[in-house]
Amino acid sequence: MDWHRVSTDSASQLKSPLEYQVAGLTPEPSFVGLSAISKSANEIRVGICFHDGTFSTDSAVNKIKLPNDPTEEARTKRLESHILSELAHYRENRFIKLIGAGVSQELVDLCPRLCSRLWLQLDLVPIVIATEKRFKTDPADHLALEYQDIETSAGMRAHSAVRKCLPYFGPNHIVRLCIGPYKRVEVDAGFKAVLVSHLDEYQATVGEATWRAVMTFAEKMKNDNIRVAFFSSTPQGGGVALMRHALMRFFHVLGVKVTWHVPKPDPSIFRITKNNHNILQGVADEKVRLKQEDIHRWECWIHYNAQKYWTCEGGPLSKSGADVIVIDDPQMPGLIEIAKKIRPDVPVIFRSHIQIRSDLISQKDSPQEGVWEYLWSKIKLADLFISHPVLSFVPNNIDRKYVGLLPASTDWLDGLNKPMPDWDSAYYMQSIRSVRNGQPIKLDYPRRKYITQVARFDPSKGIPDVISAYVQFRERLEKEKKMKTEETPQLLICGHGSIDDPDASHVYQQTLDLIQQHSQYASDMVVIQLGPSDQLLNTVLTHSHFALQLSIREGFEVKVSEALHKGKPIVATRAGGIGLQVRHGMNGFLINPGDPQKAAEYMFQLFTDGALYKRMAGEAKRSVSDEVGTVGSAVR
Repeated sequence: MDWHRVSTDSASQLKSPLEYQVAGLTPEPSFVGLSAISKSANEIRVGICFHDGTFSTDSAVNKIKLPNDPTEEARTKRLESHILSELAHYRENRFIKLIGAGVSQELVDLCPRLCSRLWLQLDLVPIVIATEKRFKTDPADHLALEYQDIETSAGMRAHSAVRKCLPYFGPNHIVRLCIGPYKRVEVDAGFKAVLVSHLDEYQATVGEATWRAVMTFAEKMKNDNIRVAFFSSTPQGGGVALMRHALMRFFHVLGVKVTWHVPKPDPSIFRITKNNHNILQGVADEKVRLKQEDIHRWECWIHYNAQKYWTCEGGPLSKSGADVIVIDDPQMPGLIEIAKKIRPDVPVIFRSHIQIRSDLISQKDSPQEGVWEYLWSKIKLADLFISHPVLSFVPNNIDRKYVGLLPASTDWLDGLNKPMPDWDSAYYMQSIRSVRNGQPIKLDYPRRKYITQVARFDPSKGIPDVISAYVQFRERLEKEKKMKTEETPQLLICGHGSIDDPDASHVYQQTLDLIQQHSQYASDMVVIQLGPSDQLLNTVLTHSHFALQLSIREGFEVKVSEALHKGKPIVATRAGGIGLQVRHGMNGFLINPGDPQKAAEYMFQLFTDGALYKRMAGEAKRSVSDEVGTVGSAVR
């Protein structure tokens, strides 16, 4: 293409992602508009316009010649390859990171798979923009004369598309979180952001038997017009929200009617529910109890949200509402009772995503007994109790015939797990180490390797054990292998936050304070609270040497499977469902919770034994079950 502007930026001379990482440079974020108009059966005009968020920076229109009487497949492939090639070449030549694209509906009609390829191959979020089918034709309007020219129309539509896509992105370049009527989470901006456009992309992530089962159940739900409504405490941050975004996206492509609803947040209520979470997992102070005044405030909050958003006419809990109700975790157990009062026959499923200490619940007058006694008074009204696949997580007073077992899930096509092009991965790595509280991050990758634990900043995640294990590991490297500092790996502890988790900031600060007690290695231990970008976590795991998960209490922790899927061996505890994902001595090592010395021993083996590392990395890629992915989880 003949671009209107020529780059003079010296950074554009750095062709390799590794080169610009070493140089400490970060590409400029940019957006693009894409359009296409068929001039004839064998010629298409493609318009491309780049935008820096304030101004259009460059544009071009190109003629795509097609063979005589081209098939639809030939036309699509030609268009796709042209657009992808032009964008890839331009970003590297002009040293930019493409964030989002406004894609005209006409181009999507001509090239139905383009959006998926933009997302999966260029890490570019496509926003489909509806464009006017007709333009003005009044000769007195000089713009109308331009619109009548096919080439000008393609260029103007590309300009229009990029401008229209910009409002969908927030200041952190993430697609804005949208909450619609009835506090419905509008996933992917109401699915205007098209990350996956065809079912065969999902089909490729699972085995044939799993896919057949999915399609059988999906067809039955569509034929019976079944509507499902999910309820959880927060639309962003934490494992449940990540699972729900992925599941809604998959069901949308399937054509199944599913919605997801969240309450109006209240920090004081989230303090109560987080205390309950910690109590049930056995990590709270013995003095922390669920009080009657807490119950009263909590129930008032649930009833307020239900009456204002969900039981009103047209709401998901109204008489004409959803046919199946799914309530995630114990933040809103009162919804079960409300749903059953309005429609006694509606099936209600309660899903627990945490480790519940059944042994402590059975102890008379324990904090766990008090919390569970209240929760069970509500949960027992549900038709099904779903737990992680660890029977000890299911309290003894639940009849096993009403229990289902299902692991947490992750999505192999979302930003957390999709393969990242080197150019984009290098951009995110630069973002990760750019700033922390105004100070540069000390992460020295790619000069040095690093080990990581990716998890919430939570008392149950065993972060003090991670630090202790790393210190012991480093001491042994220096003592037995005589390694210099630059030959040793750094430690990176990071994770997302969540609005319903008030412990995160406190645990984060505790982690920083604890690191300072190990001054010899403090500069090599990096702690970051990442923003809500899935690609940041993807990058962290992708470039790590191996991963840790030293939780002292755990539900399932799907980050273990995400690391294994990337071919990263892992050193982890046997807490909760972690042991179901790690095969000791095959794809990683398992230790008992609270044993950093053993963790350090296995870290030493993985880092110093190249043959062992290679064997485990290969096994890790092959060891992740179908049911951990979105598709496999949906059918179960």
